[in-house]
Amino acid sequence: MIVEEEADVDSRYGIPAGSADVAPALTLLPLPGRSGLRAMGEISLGTRGEWERALEGVLCEDEDEYYLELSAVTFVDVAGVGALAAAAQRLPDGRRIVLHRPPAVVRRVLDMLWPGIAAIEVSMS
Repeated sequence: MIVEEEADVDSRYGIPAGSADVAPALTLLPLPGRSGLRAMGEISLGTRGEWERALEGVLCEDEDEYYLELSAVTFVDVAGVGALAAAAQRLPDGRRIVLHRPPAVVRRVLDMLWPGIAAIEVSMS
């Protein structure tokens, strides 16, 4: 019986050895001068808890508008967009989440699965 080393197994599939062990990262920083966060990195299974906790914070704010700067987000899965939609649907009337420069997939998934949520505004400027 021939036993391959773990590094060889990864390389057979075109994945650099050890890269499968790298956890996705999501960094969330407060926006200066306004109510909101700047998100950087991935919104996926590995970061979903952190993303959902951040969205829970939106519900605790007293501001009419909460800003999410998403231009540095490199990946968002459907569940991450779903968590955003669920948080927006729980906002009281008159409050909204303003997405600044989100990845195109966010807008497409919102339009396909959660169309017409008045509490989400997408700003590309």
